[in-house]
Amino acid sequence: MMTGEQQVIPDEDEGIDDLSTVASSTVSIRSSIMQYPVEHGRQYHAYKDGVYTRPNDDAELDRLDLMHAMMYILYDGKLHLAPIHNSHRVLDVGAGSGIWCIDFADIYASAEILGVDLSANLPTFVPPNVRFEVDDLEDDWTFAYPFDYIHSRYMAGSIKDWPRLMQQCFENIRPGGWVEFQDFDIDYYSQDGSLSKTHAMRRWLDIAYGAEENTQRSLRPGPKIEGWVRDAGFTNVQVVKNVLPLGTWPKDPKLKMIGRYNWIQLYEGLQAMSLRLFTRFLGWAPEDVEMLLLEVRKDLRDPKIHAMFDHYTVWGQRPAAAQ
Repeated sequence: MMTGEQQVIPDEDEGIDDLSTVASSTVSIRSSIMQYPVEHGRQYHAYKDGVYTRPNDDAELDRLDLMHAMMYILYDGKLHLAPIHNSHRVLDVGAGSGIWCIDFADIYASAEILGVDLSANLPTFVPPNVRFEVDDLEDDWTFAYPFDYIHSRYMAGSIKDWPRLMQQCFENIRPGGWVEFQDFDIDYYSQDGSLSKTHAMRRWLDIAYGAEENTQRSLRPGPKIEGWVRDAGFTNVQVVKNVLPLGTWPKDPKLKMIGRYNWIQLYEGLQAMSLRLFTRFLGWAPEDVEMLLLEVRKDLRDPKIHAMFDHYTVWGQRPAAAQ
């Protein structure tokens, strides 16, 4: 089941200037861990170096926290949509900054939450029911006990074999347990024609798609997740599709706030999304990457461009008696 298409009405009085001020005022609250490899001024994870193309430095962790706040607004303070009950063992696939695990642990004090990520740059001071492990979840899973709930989000561009990931989720969740995937279809568009293929935003995206072919890690998993979840054997599958505006141009107050957060995370995260991807997998010089990003940021500052992309949340249940 999927919700209908969402129309976003622009606010004719809205500009973009205030966003530039907000973006420049964001600051890091994390200390730098310098033992990780550094390329072109950005810090990356050391475990299986190169598998994940985005940094793990303070700026990137702050961006992930900002995205967490954006999703908190989108889903009215809910950390999940799956109807989980008595979930004692919880796995977060790709824990990122660890903020979802920490917030979940505060709400579900009796649950044990395990966050797994390629990067070891994870919080040290966490609730007693949270722990983190460094591992590659595309390798064979070796967990001793099944989970009651498995959660994953923001894995676009990170996973090579999505069907295998889904199958490992199915094999490592108890009968009656739930999985939930929240992810993107990174394909910028406008409903009013204000974003065209000639804009730098679209050109940047097309180049990223070319790099994606070399990494074999899709930037557009969102629309396919439902099929993968069903094929793995999960039932009671539900889908919610939302549009995520880029900027404060929507008239609706909630979408305006989401658009503000989304604009900041993209504006400040463009380098993180592009630098290693374009230099390692397309052979670009760092200077050429930065020149392209200047054009993309110019598009992002244009209040006449009403860009957006889609976000999918899919959840499903392992049958009580596995088929």
